[in-house]
Amino acid sequence: MGMDNLIGGTIWDEYSQKVTDLMNNPKNMGEITEEQAKKMGAKLIVADFGAESCGDAVRLYWAVDPNTDLILLSKFKSFGCGTAIASSDTMAELCKGKTVDEAVKITNIDVEMAMRDNPDTPAVPPQKMHCSVMAYDVIKKAASQYKGVDMESFEAEVIVCECARVTLSTLREVIRINDLTTVEQITDYTKAGAFCKSCIRPGGHEAKDIYLVDLLEEYEKEKMSKAADASAIGATATFGDMTLVQKIKAVDKVVDDNIRQMLIMDGGDMEILDIKENGVNIDIYIRYLGACNGCASSSTGTLFAIENILKEKLDQNIRVLPI
Repeated sequence: MGMDNLIGGTIWDEYSQKVTDLMNNPKNMGEITEEQAKKMGAKLIVADFGAESCGDAVRLYWAVDPNTDLILLSKFKSFGCGTAIASSDTMAELCKGKTVDEAVKITNIDVEMAMRDNPDTPAVPPQKMHCSVMAYDVIKKAASQYKGVDMESFEAEVIVCECARVTLSTLREVIRINDLTTVEQITDYTKAGAFCKSCIRPGGHEAKDIYLVDLLEEYEKEKMSKAADASAIGATATFGDMTLVQKIKAVDKVVDDNIRQMLIMDGGDMEILDIKENGVNIDIYIRYLGACNGCASSSTGTLFAIENILKEKLDQNIRVLPI
């Protein structure tokens, strides 16, 4: 049965009842023979997959209807721990009645979820999540044999977290969009690093080509590079040469540093609506807010002060036009 049955104490509390039942009484353990497959009018597929990190291995048997690609029968043999047996049994059960293309879409998360007693409680301890990954991989192996293609053709992207099946591109996108700075934040958003934790940093359950800490470092360097580029542009480019976005940011900064507080003290404020070139002039369209809207000085003294500050700080050709 493997090491799982030798573990005593409270470790059993981390396994669902479904898992412990399947460890001792798997429903789909066994083999399918050529004779059995022929009687069903099916093609026999036998696929083996082993996990180098723990030494476990699984053999998957499929009887597939060649006319419909439907998996008529699915069985397995597992050479490993009790968790591997439970995961493989669940995987074999999920394959039944599906086409080969549908079976390939079964993930290790589907396997783990199917073994839960309730949706909110994990079926196995985090360090045992890799067993359901092995079940997922053997499905790809069986499908590749049936279709006569390379196993890797079913995996178009680099997987960083095998446990949660999170790709490199997904992680990079989530980190950038949400400006993530910690592994804990990545786990909250994607579940990467929540299980065996091998993907977090070197020294875990199995070696990786890239880790979550590498992606955080990569993103931090990217931000520093962009900040340096922006600083260089701001230091060398004239206001007239800036892009519209750069102009708006430059005006906002001058307003924040020199003007806004003055307006707020009088119960008002202002916002930049647009910036347009008009011949030699650079017209900045603004809208007064609060008490400044409709104030008599907003079109005379206040407007004159705002325009003068922007001319002094940014460009002599600036005109401020209230709307």
